[in-house]
Amino acid sequence: MMTQPNRIWTAALIVVGDEILSGRTHDKNIAQVAAWLGVQGIRLREVRVVPDVMDAIVEAVNALRVRNDYLFTTGGIGPTHDDITVDAVAQALGVPVVIHPRARAVLEAYYATRGGLNEARLRMARVPEGAGLIENRLSGAPGIQAGNIYLMAGVPSITAQMLDGLTGKLEGGLPLLAHTVGCWVAESEIADLLRETEAAFAGVAIGSYPFFREGRVGANFVIRSTDADILAACAHSLSNALAELDHEPVDGGI
Repeated sequence: MMTQPNRIWTAALIVVGDEILSGRTHDKNIAQVAAWLGVQGIRLREVRVVPDVMDAIVEAVNALRVRNDYLFTTGGIGPTHDDITVDAVAQALGVPVVIHPRARAVLEAYYATRGGLNEARLRMARVPEGAGLIENRLSGAPGIQAGNIYLMAGVPSITAQMLDGLTGKLEGGLPLLAHTVGCWVAESEIADLLRETEAAFAGVAIGSYPFFREGRVGANFVIRSTDADILAACAHSLSNALAELDHEPVDGGI
């Protein structure tokens, strides 16, 4: 993987599927993709959940692919009639859908002892013309790369295999590091302190995540930076400032 430390690389994610929008399926890929991108030095900036509707997918693809370095999609690349992500991406790019010869060969080998490659299974070899493949060692059917668009499965375990196949292959910046400091305090009481601490350290972002537990109000403060030394200094400064206000900090969060 090539890195450009001073450049911020961004990605967007489109989650495709009526089952996600209906609530029948709880999506796990957003967190998985976000965490993986962070290790690659790429920031996940946007997520959009869309139904299995051609126009909705095409509109989302065209909107997000042009304002991010990378666009990932999950879902809609399986063997059934409602798996239309490949068709939508092809339409967005203005190219036809074709059978990828290597994808067909992979599927033929995978299904040789599983009933053979029928018409439905062959749908998983369809790609936008000119696209490449993303390795998938779990279920045979590969992911797809079309320009800066990466099409992956909706099943999280298969998505994980596809992400593994991409590890180290995308250009990115420095990984975004994080350190958490927790405290039993209402975030509104220390809003000014958080803002001032963030402003004092270049390139640092502090996110505040309140909670109510054990009948008490508290918050975890997640500090993020690409510089380990600055991150540590900021965490130390915030912890000391909280202690001075008689709010005991909890390193690592609550």
